[in-house]
Amino acid sequence: MAGSSFFALIDDIAGILDDVSAMTKVAAKKTAGVLGDDLALNAQQVSGVNADRELPVVWAVAVGSLKNKAILVPAALAISAFAPWAVTPLLMLGGAFLCFEGFEKLAHKYLPHEEEHLDETAAPEAAESEQDKIKGAIRTDFILSAEIIAITLGTVAGAPLQQQITVLVGIALIMTVGVYGVVAGIVKLDDGGLYLLRTGGKFAQRIGRAILVAAPYMMKSLTVIGTVAMFMVGGGILTHGIAPVHHWIADVSAPLATVPVVGGLLSVLAPSALDAVFGVIAGGVVLLAVTAVQRVLKIVKKK
Repeated sequence: MAGSSFFALIDDIAGILDDVSAMTKVAAKKTAGVLGDDLALNAQQVSGVNADRELPVVWAVAVGSLKNKAILVPAALAISAFAPWAVTPLLMLGGAFLCFEGFEKLAHKYLPHEEEHLDETAAPEAAESEQDKIKGAIRTDFILSAEIIAITLGTVAGAPLQQQITVLVGIALIMTVGVYGVVAGIVKLDDGGLYLLRTGGKFAQRIGRAILVAAPYMMKSLTVIGTVAMFMVGGGILTHGIAPVHHWIADVSAPLATVPVVGGLLSVLAPSALDAVFGVIAGGVVLLAVTAVQRVLKIVKKK
């Protein structure tokens, strides 16, 4: 009896692990799109840091990401259990913030603004810039992590609580290690190319030289991709939360699938492009609102 009970327990555990594995795979597939945006955004956020500080900055952001998920996983479970209606509004607030950050970057680069007065203390400025990059990357990660956790929670909503926790924690760890492992590889790509150029044979040296030539262009492209990703992710969250807009985008994109040869690609790209356009508009509206509030507060303080 004892032996049969033991094997029954082992069978139950194996069944649970199999269910957890299956749900984790499904959740990973559903969050893959957000993962790509997360990767582009975080690589862009830590670009421009001094070479000897790149890995420490990536590590600091990765630790911050783990802390984000340590807050988000229990919060998501609690909200899902006691206030499921709040998930969409909270995600939409995060989406609006992403659009705001993206539009603020565009406005700072392309629109007239007051010049910042820099003092002559270069070292403290560099340290402040690094800390600002870390804080900004962790803020962005919080929103993207919230979306990943929300998507995952939707996948395991009908499962027992223990399985929900296991899958959520598993996805959180996999995504964090995956994203920041790749980000670390991207930011140290030029060092890898230099190593091959100095120590490798002729073929390795050619690869190293090609990497060194391509690395600056890749980092510049990540800045553009990261900003676009902000609008795509933020706009996508907002449009999914506004049913009429979501249905309109679906109706506009559906006929594109009938276009010969490229119809499938267009039907996938069009919704993302429209989400990005909506994200730009939303970011501009939020920036105007924030600017107006800031000016009113300044006037009130002066009085």
